[in-house]
Amino acid sequence: MSGAGSERRQGRNVRGQGERLRGTILAAVGRLLGEWGSAEKLTMRAVAKEAGISAPSIYLHFPDKAALVWAALADEYAELARRLAEAGASGTGGDPRARLRAQAHAYLRYAAEYPGQYRLMFETPQPHVGPARITGHPAGRVSAAFRAAFRACEEAGHRLSVPLPQAAQTLWAGLHGLISLDHSIFGDESTEEMNRSLAEGLADSLVAPEPGPAPAFRSAPAGTPASRRISQLIAAGDEEEPKAAPDA
Repeated sequence: MSGAGSERRQGRNVRGQGERLRGTILAAVGRLLGEWGSAEKLTMRAVAKEAGISAPSIYLHFPDKAALVWAALADEYAELARRLAEAGASGTGGDPRARLRAQAHAYLRYAAEYPGQYRLMFETPQPHVGPARITGHPAGRVSAAFRAAFRACEEAGHRLSVPLPQAAQTLWAGLHGLISLDHSIFGDESTEEMNRSLAEGLADSLVAPEPGPAPAFRSAPAGTPASRRISQLIAAGDEEEPKAAPDA
């Protein structure tokens, strides 16, 4: 009996040690990304040195650099998705278009409050992976939040101007474009009100103001390899897609 108990305790200790090591590794990655502002110089050896461990021990938890970067930023993507879902559920009554606009505002607000994190998440190159793997990117949670909001508009009878996945990608890309212009051109100029207005206009252009019959969309072309990769990315996160707030 005591032997079995000892084995169970040993198993728990091993798991606990593994979790601590994983946390140590991710903390080291976070510090390096924060210091460098990019994943370009990140290597297993650099992470091991920062964490005070051997490089081979990293491979017990992460197979490659992409897995390291994604895991280190996963909480940030999850937090942004949580804020989007929360914005869509609070204080906007039964109008799904108003909830969509609230989500657009929340996205801009996150980027303004955490510009460093936003740049790491969306403006610095990340390790390249194949098309099959891109569906596991944690940014899929953000796309899922937008898709849930557009789906709520459809379910309330509002026509979308383009198919739902394209609407979600268009809004996401438009919001990101506003933020990138701020970071690269406008700098410290106050563009908050302008960006909010542009974001609302973009969201409204994608959803009909009044319920009505759905349009017959033309069949989408097969597209280029790049467009297919985008489609795979925005399809990520379906299993954890946030639920839109019900109509009041």
